[in-house]
Order: sequence, then structure tokens, then C-alpha cells
Amino acid sequence: MGYRVKNAIIMAAGLSSRFAPISYEKPKPLVPVRGEILVERQIRQLRERGISEIVLVTGYREEQFHWLGKKYGVILVKNTEYLSRNNHSSIYAARAYLDNSYICSGDNYFMKNPFQEKEEESCYAALFSPGETGEWCLQTDEEDWITGIKIGGKRQWYMMGHVFWSREFSQKFLNILESVYEEAATKNKLWEDIYKDHLSELRMKIKRYGDEDIFEFDSLDELRRFDPIYREHSGSAVMEYLADQLNCKEGDLTGLVPIKDRDGQTAGVAFSLWGANYRYEYQTKRIWRGE
Repeated sequence: MGYRVKNAIIMAAGLSSRFAPISYEKPKPLVPVRGEILVERQIRQLRERGISEIVLVTGYREEQFHWLGKKYGVILVKNTEYLSRNNHSSIYAARAYLDNSYICSGDNYFMKNPFQEKEEESCYAALFSPGETGEWCLQTDEEDWITGIKIGGKRQWYMMGHVFWSREFSQKFLNILESVYEEAATKNKLWEDIYKDHLSELRMKIKRYGDEDIFEFDSLDELRRFDPIYREHSGSAVMEYLADQLNCKEGDLTGLVPIKDRDGQTAGVAFSLWGANYRYEYQTKRIWRGE
């Protein structure tokens, strides 16, 4: 039987602060990888499977996504709460479109097209970790229904990539989300946290993929390993400035992680150069050496 896919909702509202400093200048879904912009690649792959209704949920630097609406006719939905809530707010912002829907992250790179015109059941994509992982690991029964979720594990299948929700699943999840939305504890929850809290009501199967099928880049260092272009030229004005000021190549700047201010907002980036640690502040363009 199965479910014919009605649409796809791509979440692209977040700050992606770990992807410093590139994410300071542009949202991570708009970063080119191996010659193709991440979210544009997803849109193309969805269209190849006949999925024409694509909803793009934006927030951070949302004006940089407008061209996608003009070029592809995607439906742009603004998440006005992306700074004060976690990713469940993007689901809430796009709730009018929930149906037989793919829910995707705008920064995933799918080596092969994972989308289909029909899906057999509500499901979550998963990869296998042969060693230790800090990801969300899945326990399943003999029919592959997800029965438990544990953060961290060894030799485990873990959540990675897109999900598919049937119309029935979408309605159940939305009912739960609406019932807890105003609770203070909900603000910092991922939508996966809400799913985890209601596993018995929200039935999904695991959908297994190979190691080279789905990629996610949490940092510039990870992207460099996947796309060699980024080893020497990232396209980031911040990286160019740092390399110029420190008389080095971009590739010499490693271990890049965001610096937060007292309010928890990203204020700069810390990095290593030739064994020494440095810090850089975006607003003042100040560079200093130290932990």
C-alpha cells in the first residue's frame, strides 16, 4: 500500500553556529559543496522524484533564501522564533503543510537521491556507527519499528538525515506539539526530543542507509575532509582576513569553533595556527593569542 509523498519541508532556519566562521556570513544550507549549494541539491533531488511542493522554513538571514522561491517556486515560510526556540519551532511554523511529508535538514548532503514517490511507513533515516558515537542511537524490534532512543553508544544505528511522516503521524505529532508548545521546558527541545517522549504514540520505522549515503558537516574542518576546495579557499571573508593578518594560508587555520558572548550569542571564532591558539571577534575584528 504505502503513502504517496505530498510534499517536503526543509528546515533551514537555524544559526549553525558550530560552522564558524562561514555561518556568520551565510546560512549553512547555502554553502556550496562539491560545486552544488546544499539546499539547492536537495530541491533538485526532490524534484527528480516528482515532489513539486517544497516548503523551505527560514529564519537566520532569511533574505538570502529569497532567490530559491523565484528560481524553483518553493514556498518560503519564516520561523520568527528561531532565536528563542529549538527546531520544533520550524515544524510549528510549517504546520499548515504537514501531510504525507518529508522533513529534511537543509544542511544534509545526500550522495545518492534518497527520496521516493511513495514510502511504506513513517520512517527515520539512520547510519551505522562501528565504534563509539555521541549521536541519537536507535533501538528497534524485529519489524524495525523504533522502540527506544539513547544518546551515545557503540556499534549502533543512529539518526541521520531525513524523515518521512504519514498524514496520520503528522496529525498526531502536531496535536502533541500544540499541547506542549507554551510549556517553558519545550523551548529548548528538538522536535526529536518531543518524538522521544511519545514513542508509543508516534510510531516510526528505521530506514537504514550506507556510510557514504548521507553526510552532515558540523564544522569547517569536517567539510574540508569532504570537499578539498575548502582546504585553501572557503569563500569566507573572515577566513581571508585572518589568513592575511596572520600571514598564513587558510588551510593553516584549524580547529575552528564559535565563541559565545554573555547572552549566548555567537561573537567570534577560536582557532589554532601552527600549534598556538587564537581568538577573533567579529564586530571589532580583533585577533588575539590565548586560550
